[in-house]
Amino acid sequence: MCDSSTENQNNPGIKKLAVAEAVGTVLAYDITEIRPGEFKGRAFKKGHIIRMEDVCHLQRLGKENLFVLNIADDEMHEDDAAYALAHALMGEGVKLKEEPKEGKINIVAETDGLLKINKEALLTFNMLGDVMCATIHSNTIVRKGQTVAGTRAIPLIVKKDIVQAAVKIGEEAGKIIQVKAIRKPKAGVVITGNEVYYGRIKDAFAPIIKSKIEAFGGEIVATYYAPDDEAFIELRLRELMHAGADLLITTGGMSVDPDDVTRFAIRKLGATDLVYGTAVLPGSMFLVAYVGEEVQKRESVEALKIPVVPSVLPEFQTARLIPILGIPACGMYAERTVFDLVLPRLMAGEKIGRKELAELGHGGLCLKCGECRFPVCPFGK
Repeated sequence: MCDSSTENQNNPGIKKLAVAEAVGTVLAYDITEIRPGEFKGRAFKKGHIIRMEDVCHLQRLGKENLFVLNIADDEMHEDDAAYALAHALMGEGVKLKEEPKEGKINIVAETDGLLKINKEALLTFNMLGDVMCATIHSNTIVRKGQTVAGTRAIPLIVKKDIVQAAVKIGEEAGKIIQVKAIRKPKAGVVITGNEVYYGRIKDAFAPIIKSKIEAFGGEIVATYYAPDDEAFIELRLRELMHAGADLLITTGGMSVDPDDVTRFAIRKLGATDLVYGTAVLPGSMFLVAYVGEEVQKRESVEALKIPVVPSVLPEFQTARLIPILGIPACGMYAERTVFDLVLPRLMAGEKIGRKELAELGHGGLCLKCGECRFPVCPFGK
């Protein structure tokens, strides 16, 4: 029989003791009990403090010796560390799935929404050593109860100063893992192009946009068709704003042909922060802009003398900031485009500008797989 006080050479905080001598110490691992036809499961949980009444039970399980923990004042058990790490990582919209198992604890979405990971802070966290956190990709749409991350202390016993440093990183970052609620969009759509407006070809954009908006629980306020005319397109956009649209979508007219004027109409609308062009394929000629300030009065619409729907023209509406998305022709034939990457982020309240669109270049090439499995694929990751 081994020396009853032999220390584990790989971890001096773990000792091997005879069961009768282990009373008052902390069990270093789970102990399973099997009673044929009756029970199979955990009889003693890791971290359990051995009591005198446990000795006979342990011996009946064939345990003459135990590995027990000797935790110093400057150390933490892996389960206690896991709780501390998880709470430091968690922001809004996430919660703990259950208690730690073998030192690991999972973090799940508390609600449906868009997962946001502070990747820089996560890297700093994982650079500490002896602690870790693994997540799914940032900007993934997740469902309530879905596991989004797992964290643990790597050794069974970890130094407190490492855990404290990890907690500080999470706190200074304002939490590292969040799930942001996605609002239900009320989209107004203007489909441009002489060929569609004059009935020369059948429109293919409207059903595609409708299905993608409804996938977020949203609705289409109205869909208008417009020729390649700046003033006409601008008018229709204003009508949609009056109708209560909180997202404007235009299609077509985004290339460099002389009659592609959609983006000029958007600029005339008073749009700001206009970005034309992205680092994504399909979708390099995509446009993002925002319109705010005052929505024009009825007379500015009527002055253009184009037939309108009276019910969508209240006298006046106060300031708000409305995103405008310009979808190029690829949106008709490509199953997934930059529109699919940008829309959920906008609906989660994120401001999309030049930097955000440029960052999409890494992972922004769609592989056009035979069977599309988006978002479970590299596109946009």
